[in-house]
Parts: sequence; structure tokens; C-alpha cells
Amino acid sequence: MRSRTLIRAAAITAAVASLAGGTAMSAHAHDNRHHQSPRAWPQRLIDRSPDLVQPEALTVDRSIGARRAAQEVHLAQQLYTFWNTGQQKYLDAAVSPQFKDNTLPTGRPQGPTGPAFASKNFRTAVPDLTCELSDVLVTGDKITARLIFRGHFTGTFNGLQGKGQSVDFNAIDIQHVGTDKIIEDWHIEDNERLLTQLGINS
Repeated sequence: MRSRTLIRAAAITAAVASLAGGTAMSAHAHDNRHHQSPRAWPQRLIDRSPDLVQPEALTVDRSIGARRAAQEVHLAQQLYTFWNTGQQKYLDAAVSPQFKDNTLPTGRPQGPTGPAFASKNFRTAVPDLTCELSDVLVTGDKITARLIFRGHFTGTFNGLQGKGQSVDFNAIDIQHVGTDKIIEDWHIEDNERLLTQLGINS
């Protein structure tokens, strides 16, 4: 009787997971992995090259497979290394020529030239700008990232000369990955906090 109950429970778990689009893990498999850290698998997907930013936290949907997951994590590392350094080669490696910004700010050109334009302008105001990749969530063909930008306002912004004020603000991005590169995104930044730190909102 106990054996039939366990089999039925496993079948129900598999059915629910199938409806949710996920992969069920059997009780036996769970037991075998009991002593493994739940973070061990996604951590193996990170490119540890010293020139790339490293995500502080990473959550990955296993159902997309290790190869696709590693590809998306790598694209995230390349894109946010661009924001961390301003180096064009990382943007070119991450973003498709057909890239589209779905939340395009006023005055920023559409397409892959947009992020380059934004980075250059921002670094005119904050030359030591850094981008911390605080959280990365990989689900299907989407990458969601929580970012922290930091630096010092020692340059100029809209004719205003900085006095070395600290800059520290958050942003959230959603990146849509195509076959091999990012093809579109949505993003929101804490602009009110940033403008206050620059001394424009007081």
C-alpha cells in the first residue's frame, strides 16, 4: 500500500511540474542531491575570466538546459562588463545588430548605438562609474538583472560641474536573448535618486 501511495504521489508531482513547464525531481533524485548546495549548479555556469564582472547571486531555470543557461549567463556578464568598463567590445559581443530598446529614453538613439551613447554621456559626468551585477535571474529566453551603479560626480552633466559627490543607485533590466545575442530589452533606473546625488534635484 505504501509503495502504491509513493508511486501515485510521484506521478502527481510529475504531472504538476509538466503543467508548470518545469521538470519534476523524484524523491530518489532529491535524496541523492541532498548534500549538494542548491547554488552549486548555477555557479558552474559562470565564466570566471578576470576581465568579466561576476554576478553576486545567480538563479537559473534548469529546464532550458546547461548549454543555453551558460550562454545566457555569459551574455549577461559581457553586457554588464560593458556597463562596468565602457569598453565597446563587450557591448558588441553581447548585443545583436538588430537590438531594440523598448524603454528608450528621450534623446537616446535606438538600436545598439543607444547603450554606447548612454555610457559615453554618463562617463562624462561619472568617469569612475562601475556596475555591480548584484542579481541575475535566467528564465527561458529572458535575463533579469538587478544592478548597482557607483562612482563619483567629478565630470560635467548638463553644464553642471561635479564636486566629487558619491553616486550610488539601482537599476533593473530585462534582456531578451535570441539565437546567440540579446535582441531587445526593458530597463528602469532610479533616476530620481541619481539626480538628487548629482545635485540637480534638491
